[in-house]
Amino acid sequence: MKTTLIALRLFLVMTLLTGVLYPLAVTGIAQGFFNAKANGSILKGAQNQALGSELLAQKFDSVIYFQSRPSACDYGTVASGASNKGPTSKALQDLVQERRAAFRTTNGLAAGQDVPGEMAFASGSGLDPHISPEAARLQVARVAKARAYNDVQTQALTQLVERAVESPQFGIFGQERINVLRLNMALDNASK
Repeated sequence: MKTTLIALRLFLVMTLLTGVLYPLAVTGIAQGFFNAKANGSILKGAQNQALGSELLAQKFDSVIYFQSRPSACDYGTVASGASNKGPTSKALQDLVQERRAAFRTTNGLAAGQDVPGEMAFASGSGLDPHISPEAARLQVARVAKARAYNDVQTQALTQLVERAVESPQFGIFGQERINVLRLNMALDNASK
């Protein structure tokens, strides 16, 4: 009986420590020092409405916006993941060719012009919020045309894209990239 009481007390103490006090301490520290990140890195618009997380891709269907890379899970966070199709998959090869053709057509590119890889292949998670600067530059003409920009406005749009380029993490990890949601928000703000 004595061993059972000791075990029960230990169980209650550990439950209190690891199930209540530790989570409260971690949550308090996160909210106090890293509030935006702890709450999902949500980006807000002019009227303080949530537009999305800077960490998750979104689908931008309108031609007046820069497009995100394709998503194997249709940008859904619950079922996120890759298609699991390998390089020898005929279905994947056909899908990549369709995406390349659609990107060329949508952006008015020549039939044989190269399409950046991230615009033809979905990311591993299906939720990558970044595209390469090259992919954004190839979309400038389409966005400018859709917004009926003149030459001066188109040049300003090009500069907006260049300012949106993020360096590799810590200067060494990854490649230069552009967060599509941030770029589209900057585009809307510049258009006002």
